[in-house]
Amino acid sequence: MKRFEFLHLLEQWALPIHQGISRGLEELKIVYKPSADVSEDHDLSKMIAVYEEKFAKIKTREIDRGTTMFGPHRDDLQFLVNGRDVHTFGSQGQQRTTALSVKLAEIELINSEIGEFPILLLDDVLSELDDYRQSHLLNTIQGKVQTFVTTTSVDGIDHQTLREAATYNVKTGEMSRIQ
Repeated sequence: MKRFEFLHLLEQWALPIHQGISRGLEELKIVYKPSADVSEDHDLSKMIAVYEEKFAKIKTREIDRGTTMFGPHRDDLQFLVNGRDVHTFGSQGQQRTTALSVKLAEIELINSEIGEFPILLLDDVLSELDDYRQSHLLNTIQGKVQTFVTTTSVDGIDHQTLREAATYNVKTGEMSRIQ
Protein backbone atom coordinates (compact mmCIF):
# COMPACT_ATOMS: atom_id res chain seq x y z
CA MET A 1 0.00 0.00 0.00
CA LYS A 2 2.77 2.42 0.93
CA ARG A 3 4.56 1.61 -2.32
CA PHE A 4 1.60 2.87 -4.35
CA GLU A 5 1.46 6.05 -2.27
CA PHE A 6 5.21 6.61 -2.51
CA LEU A 7 5.27 6.08 -6.27
CA HIS A 8 2.35 8.43 -6.76
CA LEU A 9 4.22 11.10 -4.79
CA LEU A 10 7.47 10.38 -6.63
CA GLU A 11 5.71 10.71 -9.97
CA GLN A 12 4.22 14.05 -8.92
CA TRP A 13 7.73 15.39 -8.27
CA ALA A 14 9.35 13.69 -11.28
CA LEU A 15 6.86 14.80 -13.93
CA PRO A 16 7.66 18.55 -13.91
CA ILE A 17 11.38 17.83 -13.54
CA HIS A 18 11.29 15.55 -16.57
CA GLN A 19 9.26 18.05 -18.58
CA GLY A 20 11.79 20.77 -17.73
CA ILE A 21 14.79 18.70 -18.77
CA SER A 22 13.06 17.59 -21.98
CA ARG A 23 11.80 21.10 -22.89
CA GLY A 24 8.23 19.93 -22.37
CA LEU A 25 8.52 17.43 -25.21
CA GLU A 26 8.25 14.34 -23.03
CA GLU A 27 5.76 13.23 -20.44
CA LEU A 28 6.89 10.74 -17.82
CA LYS A 29 4.67 8.12 -16.25
CA ILE A 30 5.78 5.68 -13.55
CA VAL A 31 3.85 2.41 -13.45
CA TYR A 32 4.10 0.02 -10.50
CA LYS A 33 4.08 -3.57 -11.72
CA PRO A 34 3.28 -5.81 -8.73
CA SER A 35 4.06 -9.51 -9.04
CA ALA A 36 0.43 -10.24 -8.13
CA ASP A 37 -2.79 -9.14 -9.74
CA VAL A 38 -3.89 -6.69 -7.08
CA SER A 39 -7.02 -4.60 -7.09
CA GLU A 40 -6.93 -1.23 -8.78
CA ASP A 41 -8.34 0.43 -5.66
CA HIS A 42 -5.30 -0.74 -3.66
CA ASP A 43 -7.54 -2.16 -0.92
CA LEU A 44 -5.12 -3.59 1.65
CA SER A 45 -7.31 -6.52 2.74
CA LYS A 46 -7.83 -7.57 -0.89
CA MET A 47 -4.10 -7.31 -1.57
CA ILE A 48 -3.27 -9.46 1.46
CA ALA A 49 -5.78 -12.10 0.32
CA VAL A 50 -4.28 -12.16 -3.19
CA TYR A 51 -0.75 -12.56 -1.84
CA GLU A 52 -1.75 -15.30 0.63
CA GLU A 53 -3.54 -17.24 -2.12
CA LYS A 54 -0.61 -16.94 -4.52
CA PHE A 55 1.93 -17.93 -1.83
CA ALA A 56 -0.14 -21.03 -1.02
CA LYS A 57 -0.35 -22.03 -4.71
CA ILE A 58 3.37 -21.84 -5.44
CA LYS A 59 4.84 -22.83 -2.07
CA THR A 60 5.81 -26.34 -3.23
CA ARG A 61 7.46 -25.06 -6.43
CA GLU A 62 9.43 -22.47 -4.47
CA ILE A 63 10.67 -25.12 -2.05
CA ASP A 64 11.63 -27.41 -4.96
CA ARG A 65 13.52 -24.62 -6.73
CA GLY A 66 15.09 -23.24 -3.56
CA THR A 67 14.11 -19.70 -4.45
CA THR A 68 11.20 -17.34 -4.14
CA MET A 69 9.26 -16.84 -7.33
CA PHE A 70 6.75 -14.33 -6.12
CA GLY A 71 6.43 -11.50 -3.63
CA PRO A 72 6.94 -7.77 -3.23
CA HIS A 73 10.68 -8.16 -3.89
CA ARG A 74 9.73 -9.36 -7.39
CA ASP A 75 7.64 -6.26 -8.12
CA ASP A 76 8.93 -3.91 -10.78
CA LEU A 77 8.60 -0.38 -12.08
CA GLN A 78 7.93 0.61 -15.65
CA PHE A 79 8.88 4.06 -16.89
CA LEU A 80 6.88 5.39 -19.81
CA VAL A 81 7.89 8.42 -21.86
CA ASN A 82 5.06 9.67 -24.04
CA GLY A 83 3.28 6.37 -23.38
CA ARG A 84 6.16 4.13 -24.49
CA ASP A 85 8.41 1.98 -22.31
CA VAL A 86 11.62 4.00 -22.11
CA HIS A 87 13.70 0.88 -21.37
CA THR A 88 12.59 -0.75 -24.62
CA PHE A 89 11.93 2.19 -26.94
CA GLY A 90 13.81 5.14 -25.45
CA SER A 91 17.11 6.58 -26.65
CA GLN A 92 20.08 6.64 -24.27
CA GLY A 93 19.36 10.32 -23.65
CA GLN A 94 15.71 9.60 -22.82
CA GLN A 95 16.71 6.77 -20.52
CA ARG A 96 19.25 8.99 -18.78
CA THR A 97 16.75 11.86 -18.54
CA THR A 98 14.22 9.50 -16.97
CA ALA A 99 16.75 8.22 -14.44
CA LEU A 100 17.83 11.76 -13.59
CA SER A 101 14.24 12.98 -13.26
CA VAL A 102 13.48 10.20 -10.79
CA LYS A 103 16.73 10.82 -8.90
CA LEU A 104 16.03 14.56 -8.64
CA ALA A 105 12.47 13.78 -7.53
CA GLU A 106 13.86 11.50 -4.80
CA ILE A 107 16.08 14.36 -3.66
CA GLU A 108 13.08 16.70 -3.44
CA LEU A 109 11.12 14.07 -1.50
CA ILE A 110 13.96 13.59 0.96
CA ASN A 111 14.22 17.34 1.43
CA SER A 112 10.47 17.63 2.01
CA GLU A 113 10.64 14.88 4.65
CA ILE A 114 13.78 15.81 6.59
CA GLY A 115 14.45 19.41 5.59
CA GLU A 116 17.86 18.70 4.06
CA PHE A 117 19.09 17.82 0.62
CA PRO A 118 21.22 14.69 0.31
CA ILE A 119 24.51 14.66 -1.56
CA LEU A 120 24.05 13.87 -5.26
CA LEU A 121 26.56 11.75 -7.15
CA LEU A 122 26.43 11.95 -10.95
CA ASP A 123 28.85 9.58 -12.65
CA ASP A 124 29.46 10.57 -16.29
CA VAL A 125 25.82 11.46 -16.95
CA LEU A 126 26.55 14.54 -19.03
CA SER A 127 28.01 12.62 -21.96
CA GLU A 128 24.62 11.10 -22.79
CA LEU A 129 22.68 14.37 -22.67
CA ASP A 130 22.40 17.04 -25.33
CA ASP A 131 23.62 20.55 -24.47
CA TYR A 132 20.17 21.78 -23.42
CA ARG A 133 19.57 18.83 -21.08
CA GLN A 134 23.06 19.22 -19.61
CA SER A 135 22.48 22.92 -18.98
CA HIS A 136 19.02 22.40 -17.51
CA LEU A 137 20.24 19.64 -15.21
CA LEU A 138 23.16 21.70 -13.92
CA ASN A 139 20.95 24.78 -13.43
CA THR A 140 18.41 22.69 -11.53
CA ILE A 141 20.93 21.43 -8.99
CA GLN A 142 23.28 24.44 -8.86
CA GLY A 143 23.33 26.15 -5.48
CA LYS A 144 20.76 23.74 -4.11
CA VAL A 145 22.28 20.28 -3.86
CA GLN A 146 25.89 19.44 -3.07
CA THR A 147 26.85 17.43 -6.13
CA PHE A 148 29.84 15.41 -7.23
CA VAL A 149 29.97 15.11 -11.02
CA THR A 150 32.44 12.95 -12.91
CA THR A 151 32.93 13.55 -16.61
CA THR A 152 35.49 12.84 -19.28
CA SER A 153 35.10 16.33 -20.73
CA VAL A 154 33.96 19.71 -19.43
CA ASP A 155 32.83 20.72 -22.93
CA GLY A 156 29.20 21.72 -22.75
CA ILE A 157 29.40 22.85 -19.13
CA ASP A 158 28.94 26.60 -19.02
CA HIS A 159 31.85 28.69 -17.75
CA GLN A 160 29.85 30.15 -14.85
CA THR A 161 29.18 26.68 -13.46
CA LEU A 162 32.83 25.73 -13.82
CA ARG A 163 33.97 28.94 -12.07
CA GLU A 164 31.65 28.30 -9.12
CA ALA A 165 32.55 24.62 -8.77
CA ALA A 166 35.58 23.01 -7.21
CA THR A 167 37.01 21.26 -10.26
CA TYR A 168 39.59 18.49 -10.21
CA ASN A 169 41.47 16.59 -12.88
CA VAL A 170 42.27 12.93 -12.35
CA LYS A 171 44.99 11.52 -14.57
CA THR A 172 46.87 8.26 -14.11
CA GLY A 173 45.67 7.99 -10.54
CA GLU A 174 46.75 11.51 -9.57
CA MET A 175 44.23 14.20 -8.64
CA SER A 176 44.93 17.90 -9.01
CA ARG A 177 42.71 20.93 -8.53
CA ILE A 178 41.97 23.03 -11.59
CA GLN A 179 42.03 26.75 -10.83
